[in-house]
Amino acid sequence: MRIFIGIDLDPEIRAKIARFLEGVQGFAPDARWVRPESLHVTLKFIGEQKPESLADITEHLQQVQNAPIEIRFAGHGFFPTAKAPRVFWIGIQAGPPLAELAGRIDMAMGELGIPREDRPFSPHLTLARAGGGSGSPRWRNGDGPNAIFAVLETRLAAMSELDFGTMAAREFYLYQSQLSRGGSKYTKLERFPLIGP
Repeated sequence: MRIFIGIDLDPEIRAKIARFLEGVQGFAPDARWVRPESLHVTLKFIGEQKPESLADITEHLQQVQNAPIEIRFAGHGFFPTAKAPRVFWIGIQAGPPLAELAGRIDMAMGELGIPREDRPFSPHLTLARAGGGSGSPRWRNGDGPNAIFAVLETRLAAMSELDFGTMAAREFYLYQSQLSRGGSKYTKLERFPLIGP
């Protein structure tokens, strides 16, 4: 089973982003847009694991201590760059506390032999992809100018800065990701409260 660790969005934030998506999807009709109900903040992608490994993963995640975190969803951008856009995203502003939580989770999973992250934590909400493939911010072979997001970029440049509000993250989840034709479906497997050390 394919699993990852993330933070769910408050319903108010999700509703604001959903209204925004309704208004802008027509500016990039050939992009693959994320369904609003699928939006989450990824803390650690684990990938394929045997179902019997879930107990150990859950036990290690229960040891992760962290206080609740304020997260602001604002701004936008494109990966790897606006000149060669492959992914359209919303910014996440949470300062060091969110990166520290992701680091603690990464260490806990490393104790189980799950590979550690090899790049700094870069939180964002992926809203759309130009074609298939990963939402990775890194350059890949084949990245270059494309017109899929051109009209969207022009429209966004004329808008004031995007700001979808702030929420307090009080828990994180272990999710299962199931790939399907209609996009990935995410199921919460376990909940881990953020109550501070």
